[in-house]
Amino acid sequence: MVNEMRPEGGITQLLTRWSSGDQSALDELMPLVQSELRRLAGNYLRRERPNHTLQPTALVNEAYLRLIDQKATRWQNRAQFYGIAAQLMRRILVDHARQHKAAKRGGSDQQRLSITSAGELATKQDLDVLALHEALEELALVDPQQERIVELKFFGGLSIEETAEVMGIGHATVERDWKMARAWLRRKLE
Repeated sequence: MVNEMRPEGGITQLLTRWSSGDQSALDELMPLVQSELRRLAGNYLRRERPNHTLQPTALVNEAYLRLIDQKATRWQNRAQFYGIAAQLMRRILVDHARQHKAAKRGGSDQQRLSITSAGELATKQDLDVLALHEALEELALVDPQQERIVELKFFGGLSIEETAEVMGIGHATVERDWKMARAWLRRKLE
């Protein structure tokens, strides 16, 4: 993750200033988080189909536009920021997959996502991003906390510790719910 230490304060301090309405804080913040957002975007897109038309820069730019629209968000720390960025990237990719699927009218070239490469949710199994999104929506109805943990860890690339920090829960709870959510998704997606 991005280093929190910098002379003028940290990322968390800039987020707090931005939440308080200081637009100059956003201008200072974005260069500091750009590389981490590109890493997240790259992780997402590496799991997509090889001929995916969305590039990491475009995904980051779209996420940036959606992030600056988060006027009501009370930013607490960098982990929360990256968690929300990951959530927005997931939504962008789901929207993109829906548009692609609609354009293909049910064609066989669907967006693929390797679950094996992202936390071993299943063994040697590929899913299309829409199927995973639908399964996560169903998991959210069963256990919203587990769904959020999957989103932060799988899509956001956050560690157990960072996920616990974003969610305000214990490390052991995150580990337990992560295991349970993976098992639930494995059964659902097989």
